[in-house]
Order: sequence, then structure tokens, then C-alpha cells
Amino acid sequence: MASEQPTGTAELLSRTGEGVLLYGLTPPRETTSREQADAVAEMALTRLRSVQVDGLVLYDVDAEADRSSTPRPFPFMPMMDPAVFLDRHLAGWDGPVVVYRAVGKYTVDELGQWLSEADSDRVLTVLVGAASRRQVLKTSLPEAYHRRAGIARPPRMGGVVIAERHADAGAEHERMLRKQEAGCEFFISQVCYDLDHTRNLLSDYAYGCRDQGLDPRPVVLTLAACGSVKTLAFMSWLGIDVPGWLRTEITRAGDPLTASYEQCVVNARVLIAFCRRLGLPFGINVESLTNRKVEIDASIELARDIRSLLG
Repeated sequence: MASEQPTGTAELLSRTGEGVLLYGLTPPRETTSREQADAVAEMALTRLRSVQVDGLVLYDVDAEADRSSTPRPFPFMPMMDPAVFLDRHLAGWDGPVVVYRAVGKYTVDELGQWLSEADSDRVLTVLVGAASRRQVLKTSLPEAYHRRAGIARPPRMGGVVIAERHADAGAEHERMLRKQEAGCEFFISQVCYDLDHTRNLLSDYAYGCRDQGLDPRPVVLTLAACGSVKTLAFMSWLGIDVPGWLRTEITRAGDPLTASYEQCVVNARVLIAFCRRLGLPFGINVESLTNRKVEIDASIELARDIRSLLG
């Protein structure tokens, strides 16, 4: 059961044995005024008050122009720094927050300063590397890990995990083990739609930890409903695999959001049971992939349904 009072980072991770619920937010545009950003934050927290989430996730959006040769379905708009959004506009939330850092955007000194100053009792971080080998970086992921290791009390660190990479190369669980050795205390996945891809990865990681005598770190699995063909195209651009039959449903159905939403609930139920059977600590992170009101509303309802599934 979600606690009525927000918890700290240590307690959040300790409760992943039974599953925690997170909600992901993208900060408003960089050009948003202070008053507008306050309103965006208050609206988000108002929506979430009835759900009892255990923590928030704040994304750090990068252009990722080298990710794909396919044009980006939605034009890139620079977004507010998630750490700034948290510090200046989310005063109404005092629970744990996972702040993403796209490390290639920052110099080593900029990243080190933030890691030194962040409140480690409240803030966790996910350090994200390049989207492709062609991306020009100010700081590489290994450099970011090295800088963090030299800080006395940095935020607890997590890593990104992508089931599609595991489906392609079969080695994502080994990458997780290397990140774990480098200091990652949890993982957050890309949006999950293909259950087999996700279960294969979770199984290989859990048994890989057992083979090496290691305690597996919590894996937070991200779910998001898809409400339109354009959102589906954005998911493909991001590298999210959607099973063919579901792509057809979303493309051809009169109500694509319902088809997608129902599958997200099925995926949540299956993945919760699977993690518990494996003895793998876990969480579910719900987000909206766009700023369309219908998809944001669906994400809140999805979080509410998953809160019930977690118990």
C-alpha cells in the first residue's frame, strides 16, 4: 500500500520488493514564464493527488537528432532543466524525485556541481548517455560515472534499460550488471509494449544476478498509453517495439486510445506478477508520451488502475 506521507529515497528503494508506483513528467518548454511553470506544476500535482504515487520522475529532454534517419514526428522544443523545474516550481511535492540527466548536454563541471548540491535524501538521478554513437557530447556516460564516484554524498544513481536492445543483441542484462558495478542502484526502462522482450530481459537479469551471487537492483518498468497514429509514429522513432497486432488496432480502430490503454493494463498485471515470481524488486512508472490532454488524462487513470493492481 502506498504510504500516506511521501518517503525519502532510501525508503522508496526499500519498498520495491512489493512494487512502487512512479509518475513521469516532462518539464514545460524552456520559454515558459515562471507563473506558467508554477501553473503546470500545480495542475500535475492536482491530477496526482487522488492516485497516491510513491515518487515522481522528471525527464531531461534532448534533441537526439542522430537517433534515427527518420524525421522526428513532433518538432523538438527545448525544455526547462528538470532540476530547475523541481527546485523552483514543484514546492508542492516533498516526496522522492528521480531527476534524469542527459549527460551529453553538460560539461563535467556542470554535472559535478549539480551532483554535489542535489538533496540526496529526496533526489535520485538517472544518468543517460548518447542516443547514438554519432552524437557530439560534452560529457560521456563513463566520465559522468567517474565524476559522481568522486563526490562525497551524491544522489542515488539509476540507469536506463531498454528491452529492445536485449531483443536485438541479447546482452542488455550484461550491460545492467556493468552499470550495477559502476554504482547504479536501480534501473528505469524505456516504455514497454512487447511483453516477451521485457520478460526475457527481466529473466536474464534476475538469473544473471543469481549466477554471480548478486542482489538484483530494482527495475522500474515504464508504461504509457498511445492515443493516436502520430503518437505511435513517435514511439517508433524512440525505438519502442509495439506488437504488430496492436499497431493494427491503434492504426485501424475507431478508438486507438482504448485499445492501447487496455493493453497497458494487461502488461502491468503480467509484469507485476512476473517480477514477484522472480523475486525481482520493481516499480511501475506511468507517463504520457505527448502533451495532449486526452493522453495525459489516460495516464492518470492508468496510474490509478496500477495503484490498485499493486495493492
